[in-house]
Amino acid sequence: MMHLRHCCTLSLLLALAGCGAGETAATATLQTEQAKQAQQQMEQLKQQIDQANAANTQRLQEAIDQAQ
Repeated sequence: MMHLRHCCTLSLLLALAGCGAGETAATATLQTEQAKQAQQQMEQLKQQIDQANAANTQRLQEAIDQAQ
């Protein structure tokens, strides 16, 4: 009887540990996807900033040319 109780307890613990591992894997997958999305957003923002800087540089150069 004692052996059966230990086996049941061990089985329950392993099952619960497996569920936790699945949740951990799902959380890691979600975090990876969120990190990829954040990286893409940063790249898009960098491109927008670069475009804005290029436009401002061109306007500045045009203003300097007109002032001369």
